[in-house]
Amino acid sequence: MGDDKPKKPKQGKTKQKWLTGGIPMFTRSRMYKESYRYRIKKNAVKKEEKKKPDKYLIKEIGGEKNGGTRKVPINRQPRYYETQVGRRKLKGHRKPFKVHKRRLRPSITPGTVLILLAGVNRGRRVVFLKQLETGLLLVNGPFAVNGIPIKRVNQRYVIATKTKINISGIEIDPRINDAFLKRKKLRTGKNSKNIFDDKKETYQVSDERKELQKALDQQLAPRVKKVRHLKKYLQNPWSIRDHQYPHKMVF
Repeated sequence: MGDDKPKKPKQGKTKQKWLTGGIPMFTRSRMYKESYRYRIKKNAVKKEEKKKPDKYLIKEIGGEKNGGTRKVPINRQPRYYETQVGRRKLKGHRKPFKVHKRRLRPSITPGTVLILLAGVNRGRRVVFLKQLETGLLLVNGPFAVNGIPIKRVNQRYVIATKTKINISGIEIDPRINDAFLKRKKLRTGKNSKNIFDDKKETYQVSDERKELQKALDQQLAPRVKKVRHLKKYLQNPWSIRDHQYPHKMVF
């Protein structure tokens, strides 16, 4: 009796040749031409042609000399056009900044000690208080400990450490907001029309800001002194030496 096993279908031989290391001799485009697959016609799906709506309506008109019919537009054009076109809102335009969602990194919580990476005080340590409406971080040195006042910082330029201070119960004055901490434009005297009026303005801290800074330091500084070695930790700047890599450090 013969074998009842079904015979395997014969597979066509490929014309591809292989070099050492598994590198093919012919490219994919060359093999495509050799296989003649481009001659095989695929069953194309016929698409139904959509009829365009009529723009004109044909009306019959009486009279021997009027032609019998006349084209009348269905949607009539306006008689008068505006001489000045107003501004249009572009579709798909980005939302304004005030509508953006304010996100905060999970490692940054109230009372976390942060390391500043940009600005005049880069490399210094500060205490995070809260997030403002613009998404910027409100931080404080405190000023009585390391000389860094109340300021706004972008969370991109900050390293969050594992050191934290309990700031529950500390009252932050509602006057400390984005408008209050916004940088003021000082007069440089360069663009003035009067050549003799070249006086420059220098920044001076207002009495209101000094009062708010003092009130916040009186609440925060005693809590820093209670933790052992925390005062010196906030006073000492952070820096990187040779053969030290930030991605391998634990802050």
